Amino acid sequence: MAHLRLAVLSAAAAATLALTACGGSSEAADEPAAASTVPVEHAQGTTEVPVDPETVFTFDLGALDTLDALGVDVAGVPQGTLPQQLSAYEGGDTTNIGSMKEPDFEAIAAAAPDLIIISGRVADSYDELSDIAPTIDLSVDAADPMASFREHTASLGRIFGAEDEVADRLAALDAKIAGTKDTAASAGNGLVLMTSAGEVTAYGAGSRFGLIHDVLGVEPAAAVRNEGTHGEAVSFEYIAEVNPAHLFVIDRDAAVGEAGAAGSAVLDNELVNGTDAAKNDDVTYLDSASWYLIGYGLDNLDAMVSAVDEALAA
Repeated sequence: MAHLRLAVLSAAAAATLALTACGGSSEAADEPAAASTVPVEHAQGTTEVPVDPETVFTFDLGALDTLDALGVDVAGVPQGTLPQQLSAYEGGDTTNIGSMKEPDFEAIAAAAPDLIIISGRVADSYDELSDIAPTIDLSVDAADPMASFREHTASLGRIFGAEDEVADRLAALDAKIAGTKDTAASAGNGLVLMTSAGEVTAYGAGSRFGLIHDVLGVEPAAAVRNEGTHGEAVSFEYIAEVNPAHLFVIDRDAAVGEAGAAGSAVLDNELVNGTDAAKNDDVTYLDSASWYLIGYGLDNLDAMVSAVDEALAA
């Protein structure tokens, strides 16, 4: 009888353990599995992107700057015109994916990337690149650049599991921008110029360099006409007539490595030297590669804001 009772108790205990194990498995099964992709809204639609992709290619140097700031490995970038700030991606193990305007589709396909990032210069290649790998277009909207930049940066944070770091960096950047706007409120107006092959182009609010006016609050010295990413060709007489309190100059030739007179030489004439900006030593030659090639990246934008703040406070 004792043997029978022991057998019954042992069977009951085994059944309990089995039920407990089954219950544990059921609870584990009820837990949501980590998502393998994340939907990313961008300039050309919405794309399902792998979480923490291993092989990342980018044509957008602003995105490259952001990924570099977040410690993300980037496997492929355009070669030939990388600025000093991003020279670590020149040659070596970095795949050459073409030029800033022309993708090398064969090289890209052969390398089988998990994610391709593009922007305006190669936006027309979106469909072809999407056939190779998930592709997102992180072109910054000149009409609302900071909102666009924040959205793109947040997307990169989600893709690479760096949401908290992105939030902290953006908060610090917002604080720096607010301080620069305070400085700009009493610093007088400004005019943004780009020199190229001896010619001069002005950029105003809503332009590719509208950060100075639209985000940092520098009063435009004139109503400059902008056509897409292009500004308005202007003469030295125009600059003298506008007479800005501050001049911000970008030398395109220096940015892309083309031979030509330096921006300072182009603008060294009686008309420009007669402006308030020149007379008060308020002509600022911005880092051309930073402004013309890289643009909106976490580290680079911080440097751009600092450059304007220093110019206004001088």
